[in-house]
Amino acid sequence: MNEDKKVVLAYSGGLDTSVMIAWLKEKYGLEAIAVLVDAGRASRLEELRQKALSIGAAESIVIDAREEFAHDFVLPSLAANALYEERYPLVSALSRPLICKLLVGVAHKAGAVAVAHGCTAKGNDQVRFDLGIRALDPSLEILAPAREWGMTREQALEYAVAHDIPVPLKKDSPYSIDENLWGRAVECGPLEDPWQEPPGDAYAVTCAPEAAPDEPAYLEIGFEAGEPVSLNGSEMPMVDLIDRVDGIGAAHGFGRIDMIENRLVGIKSREVYETPGALALIMAHRDLEDLVLPRDLSHFKRSLERKFADMLYNGGWFDPLMVALRAFMEETQRRVSGTVRLKYYKGSCKVVGRKSANSLYDLGLATYGGGDIFSHEAAKGFCELFGLPLEVWARKER
Repeated sequence: MNEDKKVVLAYSGGLDTSVMIAWLKEKYGLEAIAVLVDAGRASRLEELRQKALSIGAAESIVIDAREEFAHDFVLPSLAANALYEERYPLVSALSRPLICKLLVGVAHKAGAVAVAHGCTAKGNDQVRFDLGIRALDPSLEILAPAREWGMTREQALEYAVAHDIPVPLKKDSPYSIDENLWGRAVECGPLEDPWQEPPGDAYAVTCAPEAAPDEPAYLEIGFEAGEPVSLNGSEMPMVDLIDRVDGIGAAHGFGRIDMIENRLVGIKSREVYETPGALALIMAHRDLEDLVLPRDLSHFKRSLERKFADMLYNGGWFDPLMVALRAFMEETQRRVSGTVRLKYYKGSCKVVGRKSANSLYDLGLATYGGGDIFSHEAAKGFCELFGLPLEVWARKER
């Protein structure tokens, strides 16, 4: 490769991706375009942008993608109530296809020949980046230096010193952290012992449940066609709404997840997540669906939600099946409008009320008191016909 050719690098500003700017030039003769994507919770962006330039990046770009992330990625995931292994709201997995899309867009504009990322050989993200980039432009070469160079952290530090790359002056956190608008993911360090309770310093967003307020808090979330649009009757943009729900849950100690997770690459991993906003919104959205969707649609949708979550986790956002699943989920949201009331208390969050103009709940049919309009006479015949196949089978068995 000639040195005038460019590579677009998914840049975080950490040790590894900083070293990659120099390494890609030394190893492949490629000029790096460092791209920092803000999908929420990002900080020191201008400082990190300048750092990339000081290391030797040909260009350093910051992209504010919070609105796009919320509407084009979080919202479809919310429509699917997506939880990997019924617990994890897919914080990291959800941002990867967005980052891939933006990296490929920069590569096309700059005429770059390759896209590079900092994923290791053990993680899920290498698959998500590789598949996403290949789906969007198979002609682009994909480089993964951390998967290729075999450097330990100590060797990476030595490389940084040798190439005048700024490194942290104080001891780094023992944790590997990824965060965006939808939550915070934490791994490594003391968390690698699944028997050990997560240390307090693993959490940075949520307060400990035992330290949460002694009085409960109530929150009403309004939805229109599946999209959260208001809090306690006040409309607000989706990015602000997610951030606000996240903050309320965090203040009441809600949203901590400690799980043994089955990674795509075949190993089990201990992960800790802080996702108070994501979990509360999924809970409220799912409960509202129970009120407005007919039984068969609701049950069938639940069977597809797990497939949606698995494909998202496995890097299949651009897969044709995933495109079809998103279209199905979007169609189911037309009637998902209404309000859900949540109650927070000492690390818990639960639905305590729901209402909708599209509600399929009929008090006259449901009540056991006065005003009951359910046909009790029809029930006997219904039971006889519904149980007829079982009765025929039972007679033959005897």
